Amino acid sequence: MKNNYYILSLLLPILLIYSCKNTPEFPTKEGDLLFQDVDCGPFCDAIEAVTQGIDNYNFSHVGLVIKSENGDLKVMEAISAGVVLTPIDSFLNRSLDAHKNPKVIVGRLKPELNHLIPKTISFIQSKMDAAYDPYFDIDNDKYYCSELIHLAFKSANNDKAIFKEQPMTFKSPETDETYAIWEVYFRNLDYDIPEEQLGLNPGGMSLSPFIDIVHHFGTPSKKVTQ
Repeated sequence: MKNNYYILSLLLPILLIYSCKNTPEFPTKEGDLLFQDVDCGPFCDAIEAVTQGIDNYNFSHVGLVIKSENGDLKVMEAISAGVVLTPIDSFLNRSLDAHKNPKVIVGRLKPELNHLIPKTISFIQSKMDAAYDPYFDIDNDKYYCSELIHLAFKSANNDKAIFKEQPMTFKSPETDETYAIWEVYFRNLDYDIPEEQLGLNPGGMSLSPFIDIVHHFGTPSKKVTQ
C-alpha cells in the first residue's frame, strides 16, 4: 500500500516567512514535538501525498521545544539554513488554518520516557552548527528535521529507536512515477533519487506509540480518504 511508504520532508526558504498573528496560549514543555502542516507548494504536496500522519493529518515538518541559553523556550528545527533555534511564535505562525490558527499539533513523550529528554537535547545542541541534509541520507553528518530528532532520541535511548525508519518513496501513489519536482531537485544536486532507502518523516513520527498528542493549536489539512 502506498500509504505505507514514507518520504522525507524538504524545507524551503519560504518556511521562514511568518505571519504576525498572535499565538494561542498553551504551556509547551521542553521536549515537546511540534508537528506542522506547512504550505510550501509542490514539495509539501508531494510529501503529503505519500505520507501518513496521525488522524490522517498532513505534516511536512517537525521541531522540538528546548530551552535557549537565557531560559526561553524555543523550537529546534533543521531547515535549509541548517540546524537553528526559532522563537515559538514565529514557528507557530508560519502556516495557519482557515480560522487563522497555527496548523500545528503537540506531541509529548510518554511520562516513563521523560528521562530521555536531557540527553536528547544535549545531542541536538552538539549539532547546532550542522548543515541541512538535502540528500536525505541518514548516515551523513547533515540533518533534515525528522532525522535529527529521531537520531537524538535514539542516542539518548542507548541506540534504541522510538521513531521507526521506513522505506522512502518519491513516486506518485496514483501513477507510480517519480514526481517531476523530485526529478528536477535531485538532478540539480547531481544525486540519485534515494527511492526505497530508509528514512523518516513528520507524519510517521506522529504515529509513534511512545508519544501522546496533547494539544491542537489549529487544524492541519487532512488526507482525503476514499
